[in-house]
Amino acid sequence: MSDRFDCFVIFAEMRTGSNFLEANLNAFDGITCHGEAFNPHFIGYPNSEEILGITQVERDHDPTRLLGQIRHATPGGIGGFRYFHDHDPRVLEPLLADPRVAKIVLTRNPVDSYVSWKIAQATGQWKLTNVKRRKDARAVFDAAEFETHLAELQDFQVRIMNALQTTAQTAFYVAYEDLQDVDVMNGLAQWLGARSRLGSLNTALKRQNPQPTAEKVANFDQMEQALARLDRFNLARTPNFEPRRGPVVPGYVAAARTPLLYMPIRSGPEPAIAAWLAALDGVDPGALTRDFTQGSLRAWKRDRPGHRSFTVLRHPVARAHEAFCSKILSLEKGSFRGIRKTLRRAHNLPIPEDAPGDDYDVNAHRAAFTAWLGWVKANLSGQTAVRVDGHWATQAQCLQGMSEFTLPDMVVREDEMALYLPALAMQVGHPTPPDPEPVPISAPFALAEIYDDRIEALAREAYARDYIMFGFDDWA
Repeated sequence: MSDRFDCFVIFAEMRTGSNFLEANLNAFDGITCHGEAFNPHFIGYPNSEEILGITQVERDHDPTRLLGQIRHATPGGIGGFRYFHDHDPRVLEPLLADPRVAKIVLTRNPVDSYVSWKIAQATGQWKLTNVKRRKDARAVFDAAEFETHLAELQDFQVRIMNALQTTAQTAFYVAYEDLQDVDVMNGLAQWLGARSRLGSLNTALKRQNPQPTAEKVANFDQMEQALARLDRFNLARTPNFEPRRGPVVPGYVAAARTPLLYMPIRSGPEPAIAAWLAALDGVDPGALTRDFTQGSLRAWKRDRPGHRSFTVLRHPVARAHEAFCSKILSLEKGSFRGIRKTLRRAHNLPIPEDAPGDDYDVNAHRAAFTAWLGWVKANLSGQTAVRVDGHWATQAQCLQGMSEFTLPDMVVREDEMALYLPALAMQVGHPTPPDPEPVPISAPFALAEIYDDRIEALAREAYARDYIMFGFDDWA
């Protein structure tokens, strides 16, 4: 074992070459990488049942126990694992703070990793060991999806970098291109304390898509146009050092002509407000200004003296119901199928395996939503392996995130939109603003059909911070 390190972690993401890096590390005597040890949907590898005697259920109950096993019980040397930004958040701070945990940071051009991810989704082929079995497909570039992908990579890399700076640590940085260099792999092994060296690299895994990017993307021209508005210097740099970006800025929406900016909180009344912003100027919702970067938002503000911005709070019960129906219960595009599967399997949420059918009645919906609220409380308390997503994070935390770049001029409650939003529009010069019209959510049953005292109590437990900070009363 290393004199400096007890174990190691590879900070990486999907489609960055982490499988290839792990395979080569495992080729060294005295180094063992245990896969994605803290992936919330499996332990180590998709078909594994345990790591060093710790099962997935035991890991989810106490992730530090598995971390201790990897640190102390890996046979014959130093052990480690791969960690992605959406893995169990409870172990991230202990990892970052401990200088006895060696940090390996694997990076790849985010455009390349995104295109590779889209091709793997299309083909269902995530690893290649025999080129004769290679499946071929072209990626379809989605600008909004890519910006989300890029923001997640940047936020995670900046968090790692800042943690290392404030704790006087350093990491071993490996670029995707370095993975084919046996000298770099030997240097990494030496850094980890291994005495063995490799004469050649593991060749079992093959690069799946070696063609130029233009040949791998079906709508390459659209991709070029979408990327042109991003800061190309940031894209060219290794993501580790790219500047911070507000986590919700790409989701902001501005009216076509009226100088109003909507800063959404996810699972709020976004469709209703988008329709109202479009109605202000008599345009289609597609004419609204979206997909801001921090630079383009500054320019928008600078070009519109007297502008106003706002966000809208939704009652925690209604917001939790929206998040549950659209992201967990639904199987439509944009839903969280991986989290849904984990909630059914690991947390026993009583939701159907497939989309709700005729046998999913109002009582089943009440039971499923009640169980969801109980899980949200645990998730927001840091007691689950699943990430805290913005669709069900507290609204107080969402506002705090906005403050990293800018704060809204007005915070409006959903049930007061008809009073305050037209008044806000008149402040910026609109003569006759329309009233906002409600847009019903897509749900098997309305919240009013299942709401009861228990649901209110569970929501108050899960969202105590929002109830206290914003003074919410009972939903009904």
